[in-house]
Amino acid sequence: MNQKTINLIEQYYAAFNGGDMDTFLNLLTDDVIHDINQGKREIGKEAFKQFMACMNFNYKEQLVDMVIMATPDGTRAASEFVVLGKYLKSDEGLPDAKGQEYRLPAGAFFEVRDGKVARITNYYNLQDWIAQVGG
Repeated sequence: MNQKTINLIEQYYAAFNGGDMDTFLNLLTDDVIHDINQGKREIGKEAFKQFMACMNFNYKEQLVDMVIMATPDGTRAASEFVVLGKYLKSDEGLPDAKGQEYRLPAGAFFEVRDGKVARITNYYNLQDWIAQVGG
């Protein structure tokens, strides 16, 4: 496993958990690809910034029980974790938010280029989340 890539992904998640969006976004390439769970693909750091602004408005989340793996050459990584969250504001097309708490197993795949995250693909079970928040 490539420790440099593992450290990058650890920094990425530490910035997320700490709410440090400047550091979080600085770990991405300008042309970052973001494959949204059961959604569309977005490209570019600005699109990712807008996505995170929406997420941070609607949800409060911490990621725990993190396991990170990387290929020997450091160009790919994967993580498995648990999302501990609170649904703060209703998100379009989803159940109404009433401050519901949830615990959701999740995972992500990364492509790394020039020491930055060039692609992030997140996976979790949306139906499990909907059941937990009362949808």
